[in-house]
Amino acid sequence: MIRATPLGFSFAGLCAGIKVRRADLGLLVSSRPCAAAGCFTTSRGRAAAVAWSAARVPSNGVRAIVVASGNANCMNGPREVADVETMARGVASSIGVSPEMVLVATTGAIGIPFPIDKVTAAIPALVAALAEDPIPAAEALRTTDTFNKIASREIFVGGTPVRVFGMAKGSGMVHPRMATVLGFLLTDADVSPACLDAAMRSASADSFEMTTVDRETSTNDSIIALANGASGAPRIEDLDAEGGRAFAHALREVCVELATMVARDGEGARRLVTVQVTGAPTLVAARALARAVAGSNLVKAAIFGADPAFGRVLAAVGAAAAEAELAIDPRCSSVSMQGLVLFRDGAPAPVDRDAARALLRRDEVSIEVDLDSGAASATAFGCDLTYDYVRINADYAAVLADGEGGGVRRDARLETKTPELKADLLVAALGYIERFAGTRAVVRYGTATTARPELIERLAGDVRLLQAVGLSVILLQAEGDSEAMVTALGRAGTRSVGLSGADGNLLRARSPRFAGGAVPQVPSVDPDVVETLLAKGYVPVVCASWALPDAAREAGLDPDAIAAEIAIACGAKKLLFLCEGPGLVVQGELVSVIAADALAARAREGAIEPALSGRIRAVVRALEGGVETVHLIDERVPHNVVAELFTDTGVGTMVR
Repeated sequence: MIRATPLGFSFAGLCAGIKVRRADLGLLVSSRPCAAAGCFTTSRGRAAAVAWSAARVPSNGVRAIVVASGNANCMNGPREVADVETMARGVASSIGVSPEMVLVATTGAIGIPFPIDKVTAAIPALVAALAEDPIPAAEALRTTDTFNKIASREIFVGGTPVRVFGMAKGSGMVHPRMATVLGFLLTDADVSPACLDAAMRSASADSFEMTTVDRETSTNDSIIALANGASGAPRIEDLDAEGGRAFAHALREVCVELATMVARDGEGARRLVTVQVTGAPTLVAARALARAVAGSNLVKAAIFGADPAFGRVLAAVGAAAAEAELAIDPRCSSVSMQGLVLFRDGAPAPVDRDAARALLRRDEVSIEVDLDSGAASATAFGCDLTYDYVRINADYAAVLADGEGGGVRRDARLETKTPELKADLLVAALGYIERFAGTRAVVRYGTATTARPELIERLAGDVRLLQAVGLSVILLQAEGDSEAMVTALGRAGTRSVGLSGADGNLLRARSPRFAGGAVPQVPSVDPDVVETLLAKGYVPVVCASWALPDAAREAGLDPDAIAAEIAIACGAKKLLFLCEGPGLVVQGELVSVIAADALAARAREGAIEPALSGRIRAVVRALEGGVETVHLIDERVPHNVVAELFTDTGVGTMVR
């Protein structure tokens, strides 16, 4: 449970059929009437849901927000307005309030018929699912988002605890035009509509409006705040009073945290970029120039390439200053990246470019620009621009309506691609098919995969592909049981069996004690049960957390050691460790290929985090035991297994 979830609110989310097999309909309900405020897109093409909600705030008496994702319900003709009203009436009827007390938000593909019949049919189940846990609703908001965006704070107003909570979605089509995402801010404080509106607009100006991913403004952007007063704290009617200041500060912190998550999750992004502009003549100027740098495609591409291209930063400042008619000369500015001064006193500063590139390969990149023209400052949030942005949006554009009133799905069929691309893909695939036929691979995945159903589905699809090209796969799950993975493999068309260490005497501990009191023992593997399953075309799914007898658990056996021993015993050519990181990173740079002895030497020298020592031992053990290559890749990125094995460069670290 989120610690600071506000009192009096309940949440629900489910799959209504707008998307395929993913939550797409969310609901937020207050047990009592709320003060409400909102900021909405300024696009002249805004969706009907935006018009419906904008017409009803700021106000008192709002009870619910219903949100549909996957379909924007925009540019759909006269039915667009009718569908929004039908959604509001359906929720209102189910919770026993007036339709005017229900706000509506939609997000997703534009110009696709909205499946209103599926939505209205799902509303009773949605209301019945209302509970205190906000996660189902947060899941339902997402389109191309890769994770839930939730933030909260707890403060005191008049000595009474008050909670401020927010959830948001946003990954692409993000650019400051008030607002930039779908965001819902909930509090159990008692706040007047006027104060709530003022606090929310001020917070959004420093957060959502300072966020850009791709300079594209959505037709559906909505930030809505509800305050229900369920905390019992004194009413806030003045933001300059002590309680008002505390509330406004907490709301701003929540908004900044959510906006940062949106920037970090930019479509295809690999790095969060924070741009701080100081020394500006006015706050308006500082904000405009910070946004210009964060939104510059050339700056974003340079960050993707780890290029300390201060010239692109200054070019963006100069162009934005001219557009805003600001008397600012970029030559009088200084520019730093990751704390390294790159430009000052009108000339490039001496810097070790290799060191700068290493720093720019980190997950977070900071750019500082001092204009030396005043005292105002502002911070903008953005991300790098990668090849994947084009791929994601080209794929997202290829959506179909599944029937006349059906859900949105993507057309990923190979036959929809150009003949040239199809030919290149098939010819390139032949080499890998020949290379993998008749071989085996062990894939050890962790909690980052098991915690996200979509990653389980994607990994199951990868396994099915590997099977199709003749590679036998053995899966090892670090924690939990195998039910979700076995089910996903079945949906992908692959037969599988979940195994424990006791099944067929698969695993035994060689010793019930640590060697020297420090180094965990490795298990003894009897591969007969695995061999039997592989011979019959099954994928064994071994669960490490319940794989061992009690004595073996006491011996300190870990999933990495188990994976290495299974790979050796079964004659696997490849062992893949799916990690919560890109692979082996040394001094901020991803190591693509490394020899086992070099890896061990780095570990001895302290160049690798001590927490990875167990995995490194497992890697070396696997290679010494006959495994040809061990791969360390990021399990949080869908289809990384295929990307690692089916490309020459890979996406992680390969240890030979």
